Amino acid sequence: MPHVYAMRIHADTDRGDLDCPDEIHSTISCSLKPTRSERPTPFSIDNCMGRVTGPRLVRYSPQLAMLALLLNFTVQAATQKVESIPIPGTKAFPESITSTSDGALFVGRLGDGGIVSVNPRTAESTLFVHPGAAGSRSILGVFADEASNTLWACSNDLSALGAPATGSDTGSALKAFDLRTGIGKRSVSLPGTHAFCNDIAVDAKGSLYVTDSANPTILKLSPGATTFEVFAQDSAFSAPQSGGAGLDGIAFGSDGNLYVTTYAVGGLFRVEVKAGMAGRITALSGDHQLRFPDALRRLGENSFLLIEGSGTLDRVVIKDNRFSVTPIHGNFSTPTSVAVIGATAWVTEGNTTYFFDASKKTVAPPLPFRIYAVSLRKEITK
Repeated sequence: MPHVYAMRIHADTDRGDLDCPDEIHSTISCSLKPTRSERPTPFSIDNCMGRVTGPRLVRYSPQLAMLALLLNFTVQAATQKVESIPIPGTKAFPESITSTSDGALFVGRLGDGGIVSVNPRTAESTLFVHPGAAGSRSILGVFADEASNTLWACSNDLSALGAPATGSDTGSALKAFDLRTGIGKRSVSLPGTHAFCNDIAVDAKGSLYVTDSANPTILKLSPGATTFEVFAQDSAFSAPQSGGAGLDGIAFGSDGNLYVTTYAVGGLFRVEVKAGMAGRITALSGDHQLRFPDALRRLGENSFLLIEGSGTLDRVVIKDNRFSVTPIHGNFSTPTSVAVIGATAWVTEGNTTYFFDASKKTVAPPLPFRIYAVSLRKEITK
């Protein structure tokens, strides 16, 4: 890492509340506001202090008026909610996001490489893992494993597509960085000459599970192991012959089983886990055809947050071999991942079509890249 820098990112000053009804309908009825003002709400002494009525006449002194003005701005600043935070990098293309129990966020950058740490309370963004650190290339899946003090990251060599060539790796690998310092700790290559590390899950014993988007396999790295083993394999995990990614999102459910998505085909699968071994693999059917399902994050009892690359953040509830989908928020431009802090879901807007689509190579993506805060209703998190 050549040097460490931090830049202060200021959140939008307009609250920009979501245009949503109280109840979430079966179709997306709310969207992000297309524009956000950076000017504060006009201040009114009458609105702040209220009109005084009664038998006595109260005079306002200039000092009192100034005090009211200062108090109003102080209250506004204290209660203002951060709705989006820019991610540094003109070719960042944020891909994955993870969180820690203290409320920190970590965002992997597909285009510029490296991992950015974000403090959502102050909207401060810091380059935590520099491009090329520990030989890393483009960063996809990230997972904060606090039990081992490790920030795991999927690294893939996408230099042929214009991604940074600062790293030394020539293939696909799982990287381990210190969760406090960002210093590289280890690197484990994925097996085979054609592999693509996409997303990561960790079980209670510290074993890691990785989706390989180029092969129909879920890989497992046991504690202390130096190589991956194939945990589960099924032809249903394969990418379509016409092209596109296969396995993508991965997460453990409240039932202890592993759940995965297949991106191009739009599938959701359950892999039964018994004593650390893979059991039956079941393709789940639902009330909604998933469109480019990406990241999957456990939310509550038998429920997950799911990103659909077509533009939505969903809640997915699984019962037996079926699932139901409730859209939470839409109109994202190629969202890629989600992390939860309290009652807020943070969504990465990847705009990755500008990276992968050859016809858009000469077109600049909307800048800056951003992560968005979406409030979750209490009943959604159950």
